[in-house]
Amino acid sequence: MTRHLADRSHETSAGRTQYYTRQERESGTHPAIAALRMRPRARSEATNRRAAEFARIERGHQV
Repeated sequence: MTRHLADRSHETSAGRTQYYTRQERESGTHPAIAALRMRPRARSEATNRRAAEFARIERGHQV
């Protein structure tokens, strides 16, 4: 007679814990990616000037 499915021995949770910790460790952001995100973006002068003009108009200032 074969054993019932519920009669099998439980596996240790060591493998499960190792898998979880590896997944958590690898899911973090790499330091190089964080450094790239912290760099200031290069913006053109025309874009900045245009935004400044829109802000000036919004505030109600005239030339």
